[in-house]
Amino acid sequence: MALASPHVTAAAVAAAEYPDLVHQYRVTGVPKTVVNERTEILGAVPEAEFVGQVVGSVG
Repeated sequence: MALASPHVTAAAVAAAEYPDLVHQYRVTGVPKTVVNERTEILGAVPEAEFVGQVVGSVG
């Protein structure tokens, strides 16, 4: 999504290297996606479901 839109930014973080972020975002598994500090998507989900959750969390 970040590649397709200038309105989206993304960052990947190696959980093992940033224990403070793991604690802050309560990471219990990977991948974990956090959208606008509100929506959390845990695990690998199908693309359509992922996009739906991300779009649904905006606004």
